Amino acid sequence: MKIPKRLQPLVDDGMVDEVLFQLMSGKEAQVYVVRSGESIRCAKVYKEAQKRSFKQAVQYQEGRKVRNSRQARAMGKKSRYGQKEQEDAWLNAEVDALYRLAAAGVRVPKPLGFVDGVLLMEMISDEDGKAAPRLDDVTLTPDQARAYHQQVIADVVRMLSDGLIHGDLSEFNVLVDPQGPVIIDLPQAVNAAGNNSAEQMLERDVDNMRRYFGRYAPELLATDYGKEIWSLYESGNLHPDSRLTGCFEHETAAADLEEVMAVIAAAKEEELERQERIRDADDDED
Repeated sequence: MKIPKRLQPLVDDGMVDEVLFQLMSGKEAQVYVVRSGESIRCAKVYKEAQKRSFKQAVQYQEGRKVRNSRQARAMGKKSRYGQKEQEDAWLNAEVDALYRLAAAGVRVPKPLGFVDGVLLMEMISDEDGKAAPRLDDVTLTPDQARAYHQQVIADVVRMLSDGLIHGDLSEFNVLVDPQGPVIIDLPQAVNAAGNNSAEQMLERDVDNMRRYFGRYAPELLATDYGKEIWSLYESGNLHPDSRLTGCFEHETAAADLEEVMAVIAAAKEEELERQERIRDADDDED
């Protein structure tokens, strides 16, 4: 096929010898199957910010590290430079996450290079060497569902042990190769320690997997791995090989109403004192 303009630099640099076909077009990127020497790979071409339909970028970027204070200030002011820096940070997030997670033993596509907003990576293949199907496109036996669910939850634990949360995990961004699930699509990966929505996102990821695999193995619907995993993480006891039960004991104790009312009363008194200090200051100025 004709070489897309965004892939031409990779061809010029010798990273890609031939563009075979477009594999998919999603809300964030277009993915092409390419040939590099004797290897078949994928090239993920990220769409420009104004053309992406992923609307919650700010929530996902909270807590991400930046190179320096100048970059952070510019991103906060949303200047032209800041917008460019924010876009670069978004584009590099998946590359950084893939390298980190592959090193941590998470089943993700191996990254092979990143040039001008194009990520070259391993192609996840089925038994015939074709692009592996998404989890949503396969039918599972109950035993397969249990085994795949266990693999995905183990990878979620490895991710969080390394400080990351997928943030958008579902049956649509998990591929299935002959060895089982492979997690993909990580540009929105969340820094667990620096994002106020981290707990919510982790539980949503895990609940999405519970609901999907529960179609085939209904007993999984009664599990609560999300809260169990977060509880271990929050207490500093989560490790890549942590043993999970799928159970979580929810807080059932009734709130101490007197204590709650006392806190409210104290807050009201503090606010009245603050307002009085302001009035006194205004009177002094007069």
